Amino acid sequence: MRKYLAAALAAVALAAPALAFAQVDTGVDAASAADAVDSGDTAWILMSSALVLLMAMPGLTLFYGGLVRAKSFLSVLVQVGAIAAVVSLLWVIVGYTLAFGEVHGGWLGSGNAWMLLNLGNVRGESAIPESAFALFQMAFALVTPALMVGAWVDRARFGWVVAFCAIWSLVVYAPVAHWVWGGGWLATKLGTLDFAGGIVVHTTAGVSALVVALLLGKRAGFPKTLMLPHSPALTMAGAALLWVGWFGFNGGSALAANDDAASAIINTHVAACAAALAWLLIEKFTVGKPTSIGFATGAVAGLATITPAAGFVSPGAAMLFGVLAACLCYPMIQLVKKRLGIDDSLDVFAVHGVGGMLGAMLLGVFLSPKLGGTGYAEGMGMARQLIAQATGVGAVALWSAVASAIVALMVSMVLPMRVSEDDEREGLDYASHGERAWEFD
Repeated sequence: MRKYLAAALAAVALAAPALAFAQVDTGVDAASAADAVDSGDTAWILMSSALVLLMAMPGLTLFYGGLVRAKSFLSVLVQVGAIAAVVSLLWVIVGYTLAFGEVHGGWLGSGNAWMLLNLGNVRGESAIPESAFALFQMAFALVTPALMVGAWVDRARFGWVVAFCAIWSLVVYAPVAHWVWGGGWLATKLGTLDFAGGIVVHTTAGVSALVVALLLGKRAGFPKTLMLPHSPALTMAGAALLWVGWFGFNGGSALAANDDAASAIINTHVAACAAALAWLLIEKFTVGKPTSIGFATGAVAGLATITPAAGFVSPGAAMLFGVLAACLCYPMIQLVKKRLGIDDSLDVFAVHGVGGMLGAMLLGVFLSPKLGGTGYAEGMGMARQLIAQATGVGAVALWSAVASAIVALMVSMVLPMRVSEDDEREGLDYASHGERAWEFD
Protein backbone atom coordinates (compact mmCIF):
# COMPACT_ATOMS: atom_id res chain seq x y z
CA MET A 1 0.00 0.00 0.00
CA ARG A 2 2.85 2.37 0.93
CA LYS A 3 4.56 1.50 -2.34
CA TYR A 4 1.48 2.53 -4.38
CA LEU A 5 1.03 5.70 -2.32
CA ALA A 6 4.64 6.71 -2.86
CA ALA A 7 4.32 6.12 -6.59
CA ALA A 8 1.16 8.26 -6.69
CA LEU A 9 2.86 11.10 -4.80
CA ALA A 10 5.83 10.95 -7.14
CA ALA A 11 3.55 11.14 -10.17
CA VAL A 12 1.78 14.18 -8.73
CA ALA A 13 5.13 15.83 -8.01
CA LEU A 14 6.32 15.23 -11.56
CA ALA A 15 3.05 16.51 -13.02
CA ALA A 16 2.85 19.61 -10.81
CA PRO A 17 5.02 21.88 -13.03
CA ALA A 18 3.01 20.90 -16.09
CA LEU A 19 -0.27 21.48 -14.24
CA ALA A 20 0.91 24.84 -13.03
CA PHE A 21 1.99 25.81 -16.54
CA ALA A 22 -1.36 24.72 -17.91
CA GLN A 23 -3.19 26.79 -15.32
CA VAL A 24 -1.19 29.87 -16.25
CA ASP A 25 -1.95 29.38 -19.94
CA THR A 26 -5.63 28.84 -19.27
CA GLY A 27 -5.77 31.96 -17.13
CA VAL A 28 -4.30 34.07 -19.93
CA ASP A 29 -6.74 32.61 -22.47
CA ALA A 30 -9.67 33.16 -20.12
CA ALA A 31 -8.65 36.77 -19.57
CA SER A 32 -8.38 37.37 -23.31
CA ALA A 33 -11.75 35.74 -23.83
CA ALA A 34 -13.30 37.92 -21.13
CA ASP A 35 -11.93 41.05 -22.79
CA ALA A 36 -13.48 40.08 -26.14
CA VAL A 37 -16.97 39.33 -24.80
CA ASP A 38 -19.52 41.95 -23.74
CA SER A 39 -21.53 40.57 -20.84
CA GLY A 40 -24.46 42.91 -21.45
CA ASP A 41 -24.81 41.92 -25.12
CA THR A 42 -24.42 38.27 -24.17
CA ALA A 43 -27.15 38.53 -21.53
CA TRP A 44 -29.49 40.14 -24.07
CA ILE A 45 -28.92 37.36 -26.62
CA LEU A 46 -29.52 34.68 -23.99
CA MET A 47 -32.75 36.41 -22.98
CA SER A 48 -33.77 36.81 -26.62
CA SER A 49 -33.20 33.10 -27.17
CA ALA A 50 -35.60 32.36 -24.32
CA LEU A 51 -38.17 34.77 -25.80
CA VAL A 52 -38.01 33.04 -29.19
CA LEU A 53 -38.48 29.68 -27.46
CA LEU A 54 -41.49 31.24 -25.73
CA MET A 55 -42.90 31.94 -29.19
CA ALA A 56 -42.84 28.27 -30.10
CA MET A 57 -43.76 26.77 -26.77
CA PRO A 58 -46.25 27.86 -25.49
CA GLY A 59 -47.03 30.75 -27.86
CA LEU A 60 -47.46 28.94 -31.16
CA THR A 61 -49.03 25.86 -29.57
CA LEU A 62 -51.79 27.91 -27.95
CA PHE A 63 -52.28 30.13 -30.99
CA TYR A 64 -52.71 27.18 -33.35
CA GLY A 65 -54.34 24.96 -30.73
CA GLY A 66 -57.18 27.39 -30.16
CA LEU A 67 -57.84 27.64 -33.89
CA VAL A 68 -58.40 23.91 -34.47
CA ARG A 69 -61.33 21.79 -33.41
CA ALA A 70 -61.24 20.37 -29.88
CA LYS A 71 -60.59 16.83 -31.07
CA SER A 72 -57.22 17.81 -32.57
CA PHE A 73 -56.00 20.34 -30.01
CA LEU A 74 -53.56 18.02 -28.26
CA SER A 75 -52.10 16.82 -31.56
CA VAL A 76 -51.02 20.37 -32.39
CA LEU A 77 -49.17 20.69 -29.08
CA VAL A 78 -47.42 17.36 -29.52
CA GLN A 79 -46.42 18.09 -33.12
CA VAL A 80 -44.93 21.48 -32.27
CA GLY A 81 -43.11 20.01 -29.27
CA ALA A 82 -41.69 17.07 -31.22
CA ILE A 83 -40.56 19.32 -34.06
CA ALA A 84 -38.81 21.65 -31.63
CA ALA A 85 -37.06 18.69 -29.99
CA VAL A 86 -35.82 16.94 -33.13
CA VAL A 87 -34.73 20.14 -34.89
CA SER A 88 -32.81 21.26 -31.79
CA LEU A 89 -30.82 18.02 -31.78
CA LEU A 90 -30.14 18.22 -35.50
CA TRP A 91 -29.08 21.85 -35.15
CA VAL A 92 -26.40 20.88 -32.65
CA ILE A 93 -25.22 17.89 -34.69
CA VAL A 94 -25.06 19.40 -38.17
CA GLY A 95 -27.62 22.17 -38.78
CA TYR A 96 -25.56 25.00 -37.32
CA THR A 97 -22.46 24.19 -39.31
CA LEU A 98 -24.50 23.93 -42.55
CA ALA A 99 -25.94 27.37 -41.91
CA PHE A 100 -23.10 29.21 -40.19
CA GLY A 101 -19.98 27.16 -40.77
CA GLU A 102 -17.01 28.60 -42.65
CA VAL A 103 -18.02 29.97 -46.05
CA HIS A 104 -16.89 28.01 -49.10
CA GLY A 105 -18.74 28.94 -52.28
CA GLY A 106 -21.70 30.57 -50.55
CA TRP A 107 -24.13 27.64 -50.80
CA LEU A 108 -23.51 25.70 -47.58
CA GLY A 109 -21.32 26.20 -44.56
CA SER A 110 -18.40 23.83 -44.08
CA GLY A 111 -18.30 21.08 -41.47
CA ASN A 112 -15.98 22.88 -39.07
CA ALA A 113 -18.65 23.33 -36.38
CA TRP A 114 -20.50 20.01 -36.41
CA MET A 115 -21.66 19.01 -32.90
CA LEU A 116 -20.89 22.68 -32.08
CA LEU A 117 -17.18 21.87 -31.93
CA ASN A 118 -14.52 24.46 -32.76
CA LEU A 119 -16.75 27.43 -31.99
CA GLY A 120 -14.93 30.74 -31.86
CA ASN A 121 -14.81 32.99 -28.83
CA VAL A 122 -17.06 35.50 -30.64
CA ARG A 123 -19.19 35.34 -33.77
CA GLY A 124 -17.81 37.58 -36.52
CA GLU A 125 -17.53 41.19 -35.38
CA SER A 126 -19.99 40.79 -32.51
CA ALA A 127 -19.11 40.86 -28.84
CA ILE A 128 -21.03 37.71 -27.87
CA PRO A 129 -19.72 34.14 -27.57
CA GLU A 130 -20.40 32.03 -30.62
CA SER A 131 -22.15 29.54 -28.35
CA ALA A 132 -24.72 32.23 -27.50
CA PHE A 133 -25.14 32.98 -31.20
CA ALA A 134 -25.64 29.28 -31.95
CA LEU A 135 -28.29 29.07 -29.23
CA PHE A 136 -30.13 32.11 -30.58
CA GLN A 137 -30.10 30.70 -34.10
CA MET A 138 -31.27 27.31 -32.80
CA ALA A 139 -34.44 28.99 -31.58
CA PHE A 140 -35.05 30.34 -35.10
CA ALA A 141 -34.37 26.95 -36.64
CA LEU A 142 -36.92 25.16 -34.47
CA VAL A 143 -39.72 27.72 -34.68
CA THR A 144 -39.62 27.91 -38.50
CA PRO A 145 -40.79 24.34 -39.31
CA ALA A 146 -43.19 24.53 -36.36
CA LEU A 147 -44.99 27.36 -38.18
CA MET A 148 -45.94 24.89 -40.93
CA VAL A 149 -48.03 22.77 -38.54
CA GLY A 150 -50.95 25.11 -39.16
CA ALA A 151 -51.19 23.99 -42.78
CA TRP A 152 -51.87 20.31 -42.08
CA VAL A 153 -53.80 20.15 -38.79
CA ASP A 154 -56.55 17.52 -38.52
CA ARG A 155 -55.11 15.20 -41.18
CA ALA A 156 -51.32 14.75 -41.20
CA ARG A 157 -49.80 11.59 -39.70
CA PHE A 158 -47.59 12.32 -36.69
CA GLY A 159 -44.61 10.20 -37.80
CA TRP A 160 -44.58 11.82 -41.23
CA VAL A 161 -44.73 15.30 -39.67
CA VAL A 162 -41.68 14.73 -37.48
CA ALA A 163 -39.62 13.07 -40.22
CA PHE A 164 -40.52 15.69 -42.83
CA CYS A 165 -39.72 18.64 -40.57
CA ALA A 166 -36.44 17.08 -39.45
CA ILE A 167 -35.20 16.67 -43.03
CA TRP A 168 -36.72 19.98 -44.09
CA SER A 169 -34.69 21.82 -41.46
CA LEU A 170 -31.47 20.57 -43.10
CA VAL A 171 -32.52 20.70 -46.75
CA VAL A 172 -34.49 23.96 -46.82
CA TYR A 173 -33.90 26.04 -43.70
CA ALA A 174 -30.15 25.58 -43.14
CA PRO A 175 -29.11 26.39 -46.74
CA VAL A 176 -31.35 29.46 -46.91
CA ALA A 177 -30.01 30.70 -43.56
CA HIS A 178 -26.52 30.37 -44.99
CA TRP A 179 -27.44 32.20 -48.20
CA VAL A 180 -28.83 35.20 -46.32
CA TRP A 181 -27.22 35.28 -42.86
CA GLY A 182 -24.20 32.99 -43.04
CA GLY A 183 -22.15 34.83 -45.66
CA GLY A 184 -23.80 33.07 -48.60
CA TRP A 185 -24.47 34.18 -52.15
CA LEU A 186 -27.71 36.11 -51.70
CA ALA A 187 -26.22 38.48 -49.12
CA THR A 188 -22.68 38.86 -50.43
CA LYS A 189 -23.23 38.80 -54.19
CA LEU A 190 -26.67 40.37 -54.54
CA GLY A 191 -27.02 42.40 -51.35
CA THR A 192 -30.30 40.82 -50.23
CA LEU A 193 -31.29 42.02 -46.75
CA ASP A 194 -33.35 40.26 -44.11
CA PHE A 195 -33.03 41.65 -40.61
CA ALA A 196 -34.77 38.89 -38.65
CA GLY A 197 -36.35 36.33 -40.95
CA GLY A 198 -38.96 37.60 -43.39
CA ILE A 199 -37.20 35.57 -46.07
CA VAL A 200 -35.33 32.95 -44.05
CA VAL A 201 -38.22 32.11 -41.71
CA HIS A 202 -41.57 33.27 -43.07
CA THR A 203 -41.03 32.81 -46.79
CA THR A 204 -39.61 29.31 -46.39
CA ALA A 205 -42.31 28.21 -43.95
CA GLY A 206 -45.18 29.87 -45.82
CA VAL A 207 -44.34 28.55 -49.26
CA SER A 208 -43.49 25.07 -47.96
CA ALA A 209 -46.76 24.97 -46.01
CA LEU A 210 -48.74 25.76 -49.15
CA VAL A 211 -46.99 22.97 -51.06
CA VAL A 212 -47.70 20.43 -48.31
CA ALA A 213 -51.35 21.53 -48.11
CA LEU A 214 -51.68 20.83 -51.84
CA LEU A 215 -50.02 17.42 -51.54
CA LEU A 216 -52.09 16.39 -48.52
CA GLY A 217 -55.41 17.47 -49.96
CA LYS A 218 -58.40 18.95 -48.18
CA ARG A 219 -59.78 18.03 -44.80
CA ALA A 220 -62.90 15.88 -44.86
CA GLY A 221 -65.81 18.26 -45.33
CA PHE A 222 -63.75 21.26 -46.50
CA PRO A 223 -65.05 23.81 -47.51
CA LYS A 224 -68.70 22.93 -46.94
CA THR A 225 -68.44 21.92 -43.27
CA LEU A 226 -68.04 24.79 -40.83
CA MET A 227 -64.79 24.24 -38.89
CA LEU A 228 -64.85 26.86 -36.16
CA PRO A 229 -61.96 27.46 -33.73
CA HIS A 230 -62.71 25.56 -30.54
CA SER A 231 -61.19 28.21 -28.23
CA PRO A 232 -60.65 31.81 -29.39
CA ALA A 233 -59.52 32.54 -25.82
CA LEU A 234 -56.53 30.20 -26.18
CA THR A 235 -55.74 31.73 -29.56
CA MET A 236 -55.70 35.20 -28.03
CA ALA A 237 -53.41 33.98 -25.24
CA GLY A 238 -51.10 32.38 -27.78
CA ALA A 239 -51.04 35.54 -29.89
CA ALA A 240 -50.09 37.57 -26.82
CA LEU A 241 -47.18 35.24 -26.12
CA LEU A 242 -46.11 35.41 -29.75
CA TRP A 243 -46.27 39.20 -29.63
CA VAL A 244 -44.01 39.42 -26.57
CA GLY A 245 -41.70 36.66 -27.79
CA TRP A 246 -41.29 38.50 -31.09
CA PHE A 247 -39.40 41.24 -29.26
CA GLY A 248 -36.60 38.70 -28.78
CA PHE A 249 -37.03 37.44 -32.34
CA ASN A 250 -36.50 40.88 -33.88
CA GLY A 251 -34.72 42.76 -31.11
CA GLY A 252 -32.24 39.95 -30.57
CA SER A 253 -31.33 39.99 -34.25
CA ALA A 254 -29.37 43.18 -33.61
CA LEU A 255 -26.95 40.83 -31.75
CA ALA A 256 -26.32 43.55 -29.17
CA ALA A 257 -28.16 45.46 -26.47
CA ASN A 258 -28.08 48.76 -28.33
CA ASP A 259 -30.12 51.32 -30.27
CA ASP A 260 -30.67 48.89 -33.15
CA ALA A 261 -32.32 46.42 -30.77
CA ALA A 262 -34.52 49.12 -29.23
CA SER A 263 -35.55 50.41 -32.67
CA ALA A 264 -36.36 46.89 -33.83
CA ILE A 265 -38.60 46.30 -30.80
CA ILE A 266 -40.41 49.63 -31.24
CA ASN A 267 -41.01 48.87 -34.91
CA THR A 268 -42.17 45.35 -34.10
CA HIS A 269 -44.70 46.60 -31.57
CA VAL A 270 -46.21 49.41 -33.64
CA ALA A 271 -46.46 47.23 -36.75
CA ALA A 272 -48.41 44.63 -34.78
CA CYS A 273 -50.66 47.33 -33.30
CA ALA A 274 -51.40 48.87 -36.70
CA ALA A 275 -52.06 45.51 -38.35
CA ALA A 276 -54.36 44.27 -35.58
CA LEU A 277 -56.47 47.45 -35.66
CA ALA A 278 -56.58 47.50 -39.46
CA TRP A 279 -57.72 43.86 -39.48
CA LEU A 280 -60.54 44.68 -37.05
CA LEU A 281 -61.63 47.55 -39.27
CA ILE A 282 -61.66 45.30 -42.34
CA GLU A 283 -63.75 42.74 -40.46
CA LYS A 284 -66.20 45.42 -39.36
CA PHE A 285 -66.86 46.36 -42.99
CA THR A 286 -66.83 42.82 -44.40
CA VAL A 287 -68.46 40.57 -41.78
CA GLY A 288 -70.10 43.15 -39.56
CA LYS A 289 -68.21 42.52 -36.31
CA PRO A 290 -64.57 42.74 -35.21
CA THR A 291 -63.45 39.40 -33.76
CA SER A 292 -60.81 38.19 -31.35
CA ILE A 293 -59.51 35.78 -34.00
CA GLY A 294 -59.22 38.71 -36.39
CA PHE A 295 -57.26 40.76 -33.87
CA ALA A 296 -54.86 37.88 -33.20
CA THR A 297 -54.40 37.04 -36.88
CA GLY A 298 -53.86 40.68 -37.81
CA ALA A 299 -51.24 41.12 -35.12
CA VAL A 300 -49.31 38.06 -36.33
CA ALA A 301 -49.52 39.30 -39.92
CA GLY A 302 -48.03 42.61 -38.85
CA LEU A 303 -45.29 40.89 -36.88
CA ALA A 304 -44.35 38.72 -39.86
CA THR A 305 -44.34 41.68 -42.24
CA ILE A 306 -42.10 43.94 -40.16
CA THR A 307 -39.63 41.14 -39.36
CA PRO A 308 -37.31 41.53 -42.40
CA ALA A 309 -37.13 45.29 -41.92
CA ALA A 310 -37.41 45.76 -38.14
CA GLY A 311 -33.90 47.15 -37.65
CA PHE A 312 -33.72 49.10 -40.90
CA VAL A 313 -36.81 51.35 -41.07
CA SER A 314 -38.47 54.12 -39.06
CA PRO A 315 -41.44 53.66 -36.69
CA GLY A 316 -43.67 55.54 -39.13
CA ALA A 317 -42.75 53.11 -41.87
CA ALA A 318 -43.36 50.20 -39.48
CA MET A 319 -46.93 51.40 -38.92
CA LEU A 320 -47.46 51.44 -42.68
CA PHE A 321 -46.02 47.94 -42.90
CA GLY A 322 -48.68 46.83 -40.42
CA VAL A 323 -51.57 48.44 -42.28
CA LEU A 324 -50.41 47.01 -45.61
CA ALA A 325 -50.02 43.58 -44.01
CA ALA A 326 -53.70 43.57 -43.02
CA CYS A 327 -54.79 44.94 -46.40
CA LEU A 328 -52.95 42.19 -48.30
CA CYS A 329 -53.04 39.16 -45.99
CA TYR A 330 -56.79 39.39 -45.31
CA PRO A 331 -57.86 39.07 -48.97
CA MET A 332 -55.11 36.49 -49.54
CA ILE A 333 -56.84 34.18 -47.07
CA GLN A 334 -60.04 34.49 -49.09
CA LEU A 335 -58.15 33.89 -52.34
CA VAL A 336 -56.32 30.77 -51.16
CA LYS A 337 -59.29 29.08 -49.51
CA LYS A 338 -62.33 30.26 -51.44
CA ARG A 339 -61.07 31.00 -54.92
CA LEU A 340 -58.24 28.47 -55.21
CA GLY A 341 -59.80 25.89 -52.88
CA ILE A 342 -56.50 25.13 -51.11
CA ASP A 343 -56.96 23.91 -47.54
CA ASP A 344 -54.12 25.73 -45.83
CA SER A 345 -55.98 25.13 -42.59
CA LEU A 346 -54.67 27.96 -40.40
CA ASP A 347 -53.54 30.29 -43.21
CA VAL A 348 -49.80 29.80 -42.84
CA PHE A 349 -49.06 30.93 -46.40
CA ALA A 350 -51.48 33.86 -46.45
CA VAL A 351 -50.28 35.28 -43.11
CA HIS A 352 -46.65 34.23 -42.68
CA GLY A 353 -45.57 33.64 -46.26
CA VAL A 354 -47.25 36.63 -47.86
CA GLY A 355 -46.45 38.85 -44.87
CA GLY A 356 -42.77 37.93 -44.92
CA MET A 357 -42.46 38.45 -48.67
CA LEU A 358 -44.34 41.76 -48.51
CA GLY A 359 -42.05 43.06 -45.77
CA ALA A 360 -38.93 41.98 -47.66
CA MET A 361 -40.05 43.94 -50.72
CA LEU A 362 -41.18 47.02 -48.80
CA LEU A 363 -37.74 47.09 -47.19
CA GLY A 364 -36.24 47.91 -50.59
CA VAL A 365 -38.23 51.15 -50.62
CA PHE A 366 -38.24 52.24 -46.97
CA LEU A 367 -34.53 51.63 -46.48
CA SER A 368 -34.14 55.07 -48.08
CA PRO A 369 -32.83 57.73 -45.65
CA LYS A 370 -35.41 60.12 -47.10
CA LEU A 371 -38.11 57.83 -45.70
CA GLY A 372 -36.40 57.40 -42.34
CA GLY A 373 -34.47 54.23 -43.18
CA THR A 374 -30.88 53.44 -42.26
CA GLY A 375 -29.71 53.86 -45.86
CA TYR A 376 -28.52 51.66 -48.69
CA ALA A 377 -25.15 49.96 -48.89
CA GLU A 378 -22.52 51.60 -51.04
CA GLY A 379 -23.35 51.19 -54.72
CA MET A 380 -26.92 50.04 -54.14
CA GLY A 381 -29.82 52.52 -54.19
CA MET A 382 -33.56 51.81 -54.27
CA ALA A 383 -33.75 50.16 -57.70
CA ARG A 384 -30.87 47.77 -57.09
CA GLN A 385 -32.07 46.97 -53.59
CA LEU A 386 -35.54 46.13 -54.90
CA ILE A 387 -33.97 43.80 -57.47
CA ALA A 388 -31.87 42.18 -54.74
CA GLN A 389 -34.93 41.72 -52.54
CA ALA A 390 -37.07 40.33 -55.37
CA THR A 391 -34.33 37.93 -56.40
CA GLY A 392 -33.87 36.76 -52.84
CA VAL A 393 -37.60 36.23 -52.29
CA GLY A 394 -38.00 34.47 -55.64
CA ALA A 395 -34.99 32.18 -55.20
CA VAL A 396 -35.95 31.19 -51.67
CA ALA A 397 -39.62 30.65 -52.58
CA LEU A 398 -38.66 28.46 -55.53
CA TRP A 399 -36.17 26.41 -53.52
CA SER A 400 -38.65 26.01 -50.68
CA ALA A 401 -41.41 24.81 -53.01
CA VAL A 402 -39.33 22.33 -54.99
CA ALA A 403 -37.32 20.95 -52.08
CA SER A 404 -40.38 20.66 -49.83
CA ALA A 405 -42.30 18.71 -52.47
CA ILE A 406 -39.40 16.30 -52.99
CA VAL A 407 -38.81 15.78 -49.26
CA ALA A 408 -42.53 15.35 -48.53
CA LEU A 409 -42.98 12.73 -51.24
CA MET A 410 -39.78 10.88 -50.33
CA VAL A 411 -40.79 10.64 -46.67
CA SER A 412 -44.27 9.50 -47.70
CA MET A 413 -42.74 6.43 -49.35
CA VAL A 414 -41.79 5.24 -45.87
CA LEU A 415 -44.35 6.99 -43.67
CA PRO A 416 -47.78 7.81 -45.11
CA MET A 417 -48.57 11.52 -45.10
CA ARG A 418 -52.21 11.34 -44.12
CA VAL A 419 -54.25 9.55 -41.48
CA SER A 420 -57.22 7.38 -42.42
CA GLU A 421 -60.71 8.81 -42.84
CA ASP A 422 -61.82 7.11 -39.63
CA ASP A 423 -58.92 8.62 -37.68
CA GLU A 424 -59.61 12.05 -39.12
CA ARG A 425 -63.25 11.77 -38.17
CA GLU A 426 -62.40 10.67 -34.64
CA GLY A 427 -59.79 13.38 -34.20
CA LEU A 428 -56.01 13.17 -34.01
CA ASP A 429 -55.83 13.57 -30.25
CA TYR A 430 -57.15 10.08 -29.69
CA ALA A 431 -56.33 8.46 -33.05
CA SER A 432 -52.64 9.45 -33.02
CA HIS A 433 -51.87 9.79 -29.31
CA GLY A 434 -54.49 7.81 -27.42
CA GLU A 435 -55.40 10.83 -25.33
CA ARG A 436 -57.93 13.62 -25.31
CA ALA A 437 -57.10 17.23 -24.56
CA TRP A 438 -60.31 17.68 -22.63
CA GLU A 439 -61.97 14.99 -20.50
CA PHE A 440 -65.40 15.88 -19.20
CA ASP A 441 -67.13 13.47 -16.81
